[in-house]
Amino acid sequence: MSHDHPLPPDYWEPLPPMPSALSDHAVPPLSDVLAGRQIALLVCGGIAAFKTPLLARALRKHGAEVTVFASEDALRYVTPDALAWSSDRSVVRALSARAEHLGDGQRFDAYLVAPATYNTINKFAAGMADNLITTVLASALGQLERGQTRILLAPTLHGSMHNTILTQSLLFLQELGVTVLPPRDAYGKHNLPDETEIVYRTARALSHSPLRGLPVLVTGGPTPVPLDDIRRITTRFTGALGCEIAKALFVTGAQVHWVHGQSTFQPPDWLPCTIVDSLQAYQDAVMQILAFADCRAAIFSAAVADYAPARAVSGKIPSGQPELKLSLQSTAKVVQQVRESYPELLLVSFKYEVGLSHAELMQIARQRLAQSDAVVANRAEEQSQQQQAWLVTSHAPEQRLQGKPAIAAGIVAWLEEQLTAESVESLELDDPLIDLMPPLFQD
Repeated sequence: MSHDHPLPPDYWEPLPPMPSALSDHAVPPLSDVLAGRQIALLVCGGIAAFKTPLLARALRKHGAEVTVFASEDALRYVTPDALAWSSDRSVVRALSARAEHLGDGQRFDAYLVAPATYNTINKFAAGMADNLITTVLASALGQLERGQTRILLAPTLHGSMHNTILTQSLLFLQELGVTVLPPRDAYGKHNLPDETEIVYRTARALSHSPLRGLPVLVTGGPTPVPLDDIRRITTRFTGALGCEIAKALFVTGAQVHWVHGQSTFQPPDWLPCTIVDSLQAYQDAVMQILAFADCRAAIFSAAVADYAPARAVSGKIPSGQPELKLSLQSTAKVVQQVRESYPELLLVSFKYEVGLSHAELMQIARQRLAQSDAVVANRAEEQSQQQQAWLVTSHAPEQRLQGKPAIAAGIVAWLEEQLTAESVESLELDDPLIDLMPPLFQD
């Protein structure tokens, strides 16, 4: 289209959107942490209900199939059409002869109450079943007690309503096995957490991983060394991969101890981590966690500084000098210190190289197996739009991993294999009844 006069700076040419392979109700996949999971989303009558269409879609983006149960009070804040469109199925609004509340027609892996109001939480704890949501929860609790499902509550309410009755109800429900999602506190209220946090906490609650409950250390990001009080020597690595590893471990139910080197990457608020700003702080944090957390495994993806000034200058090195000569010395190898202090620890280290062939990289990685149980190796020449790495272990061919989520998943899968094998070996050594087991369990 031609224009006879100058266009304003914010002019937009009205053009149709680019075609998409997704249908109107489909969602772009973000992960598979809830793949194949059937989730019942129970929506109570609080103002936070207006966010539930986004939550339903977030659950689906991570693989879940979502059925929404909505109270009549909830439909004051969100429409049935919005919930049906976002979940891609009809909304259950009342009890019927189909007995949806009993789960006879469809079993749910988890019942997620979001938002969970003061009224519903206390009725649930008191054993009341006088409406759609509380009746569904009464049935869900029976299934929970039989190990058939999980129940999660996301409390949302005004701070003045957080009283002794609510506290006792939440403590009692947690004793029954109900998972309470920590609310996002703001403006004196308990608010719904971010959708991604709810997704990952739901996946965590459903985990049957051998890592569940085990303390695991994860490190990531740079570990700067100071030149003076202003300048530092650091690397370009941000720690985004360390975050992916921490998230993958979080989903398994592991107790994640994440040490993150400060960078431009901002860790999510819901995933606790220790942020360090120097090599010394990194080393102190790692050794302190290992000393007190009784970690079963440690994954060292941090870009640890190899060299540091012999002495940092106090204050600021004057600028404007024609040249600046630095005297650097090699730093202590934290991974080596950890291996010497904790020889039983399942230890995964990283190796990054530039200017080497793939064969040379694999040779270096296998040499590092002398101090690591597994090595994640990559080289600059193999990187493209997605980070590529190789998982190298003693008893298997190297495994190619493409993209940060795949690298994290590969490491977690390897850890699970090691722990499963150790459990079987321990059973064979310690249980005199092993000879009486069917051949399937001896294999």
